[in-house]
Amino acid sequence: MRLSHVSTAFIVAAVIVSTRSPIAAGDAQVAQLDAVATQRLHALAPRLAQLAQSAGGLVALTVGDLRTGRAIAINGGVDLPAASTIKVPVMFEVFRQISLHKFTLDRTITLLDQDRDWGYGALCDAPTGSRYRVAALLAAMIDVSDNTAANMLIRLVGRQHVNQTMAGLGLRQTRLGDSIRSDGDIRMLRTSANDMLELLSLIAARRAVDTRSSDMMLALLAGQRHNTLLPEPLPRSVIVAHKTGTLHDTLNDVGIVELDGAPYVICAFATHLADLDDGEHFIRQASLLTYEAFRTDAAERRFSNARL
Repeated sequence: MRLSHVSTAFIVAAVIVSTRSPIAAGDAQVAQLDAVATQRLHALAPRLAQLAQSAGGLVALTVGDLRTGRAIAINGGVDLPAASTIKVPVMFEVFRQISLHKFTLDRTITLLDQDRDWGYGALCDAPTGSRYRVAALLAAMIDVSDNTAANMLIRLVGRQHVNQTMAGLGLRQTRLGDSIRSDGDIRMLRTSANDMLELLSLIAARRAVDTRSSDMMLALLAGQRHNTLLPEPLPRSVIVAHKTGTLHDTLNDVGIVELDGAPYVICAFATHLADLDDGEHFIRQASLLTYEAFRTDAAERRFSNARL
């Protein structure tokens, strides 16, 4: 996949790009609905760009329509601090190695002192030598963003393998430069909105490793307990399978919104913020604007299906 690059300083444009091969139309009516959906996505782009221009700091945003394979990107190719969104690539690598029979979800990992990070999560306070199943560590890493759990899994699969796998997928900005150290150079964890769009699109399409692995990754992301960004303005009935990331000047949230009839991926990044409230406002408003556009698309598809 090749995504277009937009200004790295301030948002000046939004572009339409393809995230993957479009879903087969099936008939002329479905093709027409897909064409209208693409036009609506195109109309959403300047509204999101205007929102981005008014946000503090540097922001990036990608939105991908999972039905049509089309997407918009604002600063999508800019290399940014991943913060805890880097845990999605770590999760991917864990399932990739499970698929290769290197270990199973029942494998137990021993906590070492070198794994501890006090930035977020409770495992850092557990006694040295405590043992945890890979399944439990995945849940802790994704759903409560436990840094120590992430470091234990990184040690299991190898940091270099996470990076090699992401490079093999064509994700050129996604790199785990170190284990997760909240008291160190956490900005060595890097990614881009385009990269996260591609990775989450693979998971949503059940093409991440294999169908079973994708389903388990979706379930983990849907169990996310930090829900004050992308999901906040949406109806509680809508499932958002997502992962957040936070630094002292950074807020990120990347996810799959499982809107019935019009599912989509949205990846929002805000960094160099003077006030985290600015990033929170940007991500929430981008989420709401995007949801409203796709909700209209879903309603039109339901109406069209009812007439068939």
